[in-house]
Amino acid sequence: MKVNFLWLLAICGIVVSISGCDQQLAGGLQKGEVAPKLATKTLADVGGDVSKITTYRQPDERMYQYSLDNALALGKPIFLEFATPGHCTVCDGQLQMMKALMEKYQTQVLFIHMDQYKNPQAFKAYRVTGDPWTYVIDDKGIVRYQMPGRMLYGEMESAIKDVLKAKT
Repeated sequence: MKVNFLWLLAICGIVVSISGCDQQLAGGLQKGEVAPKLATKTLADVGGDVSKITTYRQPDERMYQYSLDNALALGKPIFLEFATPGHCTVCDGQLQMMKALMEKYQTQVLFIHMDQYKNPQAFKAYRVTGDPWTYVIDDKGIVRYQMPGRMLYGEMESAIKDVLKAKT
């Protein structure tokens, strides 16, 4: 009886560890690829109603100002976060860190959040499976960093700094 319980506990642990919202499948754009230019919803497209563009409970309107095609045309680095906090608690933390980074780098980098429920075509174009998924795109529209799953603040900031350093 004790052996069966231990096996059950071990199996449950494995299932829990691989079934989180940040579980990723192979895919995604790779470093060096050109970022797809596609029209995505902006705050202006939804009449300023942020609930029509994100499931995030604490949105920052600055993350929804640019369509991906327009952002790429501006020639600035882009920090692009694919996160659907409506079903992913890890995504909420990612977006909190993104907001903190935006305060620090908003004059140098465009920060864009894509929610799967509101911009599913972007998930498809960037080959994102699961979330969160982070991309940093340089001023030429080339993917310089991509990371599926949970990230730390320092990892996010390091990716931004690397792209900014390469720009100069």
